[in-house]
Amino acid sequence: MGKIEQLNLNNIIVILDSVYYEGQSEFAQWRFLTYFLGGGTDEVKTLLTWLGRPKATPDKLTHAEGIKTLNVFRQAWEPSQELNQLRKDLAQQISEVAANKQILWKAQDINLLQTHYSNLKKINSTHADTLHSVINNLEYWQWFFKARNTIIAHIAFWLALIFAYPKFPQIQAIFFWNPWVRRILGVGYVGFLLTWFPPFRRKLFEPFKPSLLADAGLDNFYDQSYFPESKVKVPTSGEILPITAALPSIQGQIILEGDSGLGKSMFLRHLLQNSQRIVVYLPAQKCHKGVIEAIQDKLHGQAQDADFLKNLIYSGAIDICIDGLNEVTAETRAKICQFVESYFRGNIIMTTQPLEWTPPSTAKTYYLQPLEQQQIQEFLISRQPRLPKDAKIQGADYAQACTIYLTEVLNNQQAKEELDAVRRILSNPMDLTVVALMLSQGKQPNLFRLQEQQYNLMAAEYQQEWKQEFPLKRFSAAVYQMRLEDKQALPADEFHQVAMSLEDEKYKMVVSRQWQDEKGEAKKEWYFRHDKIMDFFLVQNFLGESDAAEGLLVDRMGDPRFRGVYFLLATLLPLDAAKELREDLIQYAADTKDNTVSNTFVQLLRTR
Repeated sequence: MGKIEQLNLNNIIVILDSVYYEGQSEFAQWRFLTYFLGGGTDEVKTLLTWLGRPKATPDKLTHAEGIKTLNVFRQAWEPSQELNQLRKDLAQQISEVAANKQILWKAQDINLLQTHYSNLKKINSTHADTLHSVINNLEYWQWFFKARNTIIAHIAFWLALIFAYPKFPQIQAIFFWNPWVRRILGVGYVGFLLTWFPPFRRKLFEPFKPSLLADAGLDNFYDQSYFPESKVKVPTSGEILPITAALPSIQGQIILEGDSGLGKSMFLRHLLQNSQRIVVYLPAQKCHKGVIEAIQDKLHGQAQDADFLKNLIYSGAIDICIDGLNEVTAETRAKICQFVESYFRGNIIMTTQPLEWTPPSTAKTYYLQPLEQQQIQEFLISRQPRLPKDAKIQGADYAQACTIYLTEVLNNQQAKEELDAVRRILSNPMDLTVVALMLSQGKQPNLFRLQEQQYNLMAAEYQQEWKQEFPLKRFSAAVYQMRLEDKQALPADEFHQVAMSLEDEKYKMVVSRQWQDEKGEAKKEWYFRHDKIMDFFLVQNFLGESDAAEGLLVDRMGDPRFRGVYFLLATLLPLDAAKELREDLIQYAADTKDNTVSNTFVQLLRTR
């Protein structure tokens, strides 16, 4: 017995095959001989566990045990070719192990299972279908996991791009604003998420936020100085409410209508300063090509895909402020109205002075109210933090000066027409701001010539500082040309000294904006603080008895950009000339059905 050689697997299965031909009493001997002559190896133990009529086969297998068993079965398959009973049992056990529910087959097991499937298929075994089912299921999960990994990698790639997006213009232009790259590499879902998922939408516009708000001049706006008690008339109910309560945010489509100086632009800046959303501020003049084109210009040429930008706007990705509809041509207003009606889901707020037009049917109009009498003193007092630091009258003295002044000018003993005119001027926050500046300098404000009075003080200081007269005529002509060309910045190269004087803290007739150009060089531009100040210089071109001045009176009558000029003319022209202009404006209103200028002109002239 000791000299008997250990048999290999090929020989062992011949012995094991004898089990199938013996009776109940003898097959145990053949199983013993199989174990003994095979050396009791793990392969032999595995064979005896499954083959040779064991009392029971395992029903709970680990993945490792399943792999080990199928590997042993694979080694035994070829040697069992002539052993019919053993091969039949072997085929059945292969299917049993493969179909065992406790084993979670992995993708790397497919080759082993495929080998057994091929072997069973060759002998037309019915058990081949079981192997085929297991392989198909495993291949499905293999495909699923590969697809999952691919999708995860794709998402990770785009997430990395999104987080790198604000800092790298190349990524902005190539991956996000290029329609072909975004659609093909984005596989459809990237564009959808960028359009409808708010955090991603904010990321898209984040690098352009300074540009989107550049025209709002927020660097010169101090929210603490904003007067939140101004009121509006709500369109649906007709209620008069504080504007900050009626319009706490840009929600839906809103038209804010009010006379010049009532604080429409200031309110927009207040909204912009406190908004947590992405907002673009557009002067209406910049929408002459269209609103989409105006927004594209602010995206530094990156947003070449206009359709994608339209989808973003339609989905509410960006709120839109359009300021000064009354200052543009009817054609530009029509383009803006068409845009607003097309993007009825967008959050859009527009401001305008009263004018004859057809507003967008999808927008609600809120009417900004003049200050009420009790608000006038509150407003004057609230200006104190923004007064010049070297103002002659400050603190309690300033508050007392305001009270004394208002008591004098609102004296009920004066004529009703004059009192109404005084109240109308004092109810205008812009004019009241000039009054505050005058009072802080110890001056008595001339309500009917506030801008002129402010200019005279500035011009006197200009002459004292620069040893020359203020170039009113030449500067006014340049401002007129600037207005015709719809430019906002003053021609500072030619009028640098003028801009410096106008910016003086005591007068604040202009504000400046500073930035760095692409070369890193410092740049500075000056802008009129309000249209009323610009109108004062514009009106100089209309005064006088020259043919040019008389021609302008007629030529600019229908131009909304010069609306405020005609209101100034009502007080600055000689009385006879003003009456003649009144008749011309009435005739123009009768012909055009637009009496927004003539009505106010008549009221102003009546006070004279």
